[in-house]
Amino acid sequence: MYPEPKLSWRSWPFTERPLSSSLLLVFLLFLTAFLYRLAVLDWQMPLFYVLGLALVYGNLLPYFIITEYYLYDDKIMVRYLFFKVERPWTDFGCFYQDKRGIMLSTFKMPRRLDPFRGQSLRFSKTQTEVNALLEFLKDKIGRQY
Repeated sequence: MYPEPKLSWRSWPFTERPLSSSLLLVFLLFLTAFLYRLAVLDWQMPLFYVLGLALVYGNLLPYFIITEYYLYDDKIMVRYLFFKVERPWTDFGCFYQDKRGIMLSTFKMPRRLDPFRGQSLRFSKTQTEVNALLEFLKDKIGRQY
């Protein structure tokens, strides 16, 4: 079993932002109908329809599920619905903040590859963890941009 984390919180954007979530659902219904008409009825290629929707919904999955963050002395653990990601602090060279969370970069300065190589930490709705998180990251990673 894991030791007690130094800091932990959960984030679930689907319930934390109801207006954005309802607009997203309306858009997804429109997109599903549009792609069905285009790919299945017009092109008669249902495989394109299934693959296209799988890509769209797969990319949006973290928005719809609860994400739990656990920060330990030697690593960070992010738990999603079906899997977890564990990475040591030595993987990260810097971090930077936006209004919805913090990006942990694998580089010494922010780069455009960060969404693919780094780790994104999304704040909870109350954002009570922000100050403690920033202090913890300054201690573990050091470089903040």
